[in-house]
Amino acid sequence: MKWEGQRQSDNVEDRRAGGGAPRLGGGRGIGLGTIVVALVAGWLFGINPLTLLGLLGGGELAPPAAEAPATAPPPGDTQAAFVATVLADTEDVWGALLRAGGAAYRQPRLVLYRDATRSACGVGQAAMGPFYCPADEKVYLDLGFFDTLHRRLGAPGDFAQAYVIAHEVGHHVQNLLGVTAKVDAMRGRVGEAQMNAISVRVELQADCFAGVWAHHSQRGKNWLEQGDLEEAMNAAAQIGDDTLQRRSQGRVVPDSFTHGTGEQRQRWFQRGYAGGRLAQCDTFAAQTL
Repeated sequence: MKWEGQRQSDNVEDRRAGGGAPRLGGGRGIGLGTIVVALVAGWLFGINPLTLLGLLGGGELAPPAAEAPATAPPPGDTQAAFVATVLADTEDVWGALLRAGGAAYRQPRLVLYRDATRSACGVGQAAMGPFYCPADEKVYLDLGFFDTLHRRLGAPGDFAQAYVIAHEVGHHVQNLLGVTAKVDAMRGRVGEAQMNAISVRVELQADCFAGVWAHHSQRGKNWLEQGDLEEAMNAAAQIGDDTLQRRSQGRVVPDSFTHGTGEQRQRWFQRGYAGGRLAQCDTFAAQTL
């Protein structure tokens, strides 16, 4: 991916200096084992890891004692520059697409942090992976996740990383289009299995939106190199519910899926990339995912 020299977004907050890991109300730190249990349960049962971390620790999550103020990433930080470049291109693509449809695009901010940070959705932990918080319209990313993506999940490559960022920005687009509010209104009104099925459609639509971004990004910049699309497709496969469940428990429980299988995630990303139209990403109307 030929990203060097491209525009970088100003909407990046760097909180990586200083700060500290969140602690529970009782003063006890959250251990890695607790985080792993929360993540596995979240993957398998569709439970918000932020909620689980509080429950498993026996108290409510308190914010970090001291958190560094948000600043721009320092010059020479290659990883941060890459993130800012991809974010800038999502701004260009989604700004043009929504404007063409008669809507305005409110640019999200992307927060770089280390270990833990505050968000309007609770305290974010690096072990949770990247996430989008609709309450503050920010994407949260610990850059260490990219190393995890490469070494532990078997999905290396810069375009695999770009896909991850574009997926989270896809959730922001859903928020702007009103999808997020409609889904949130269903919580508590439907059963767990049905809510999981709805969550799968939400996530697959974000994958499709990532594909739409990649389609228009490539048309505008022609910056993809040989193997880049394969990197994104591989990443989609490696973070599918079926792949993660086999890795964590040795078996697959489809009723507990919250993100979709690897094959579904690949297919919806490819659908968005091939057509480049938002209308092709209506996972909620699809009879077959």
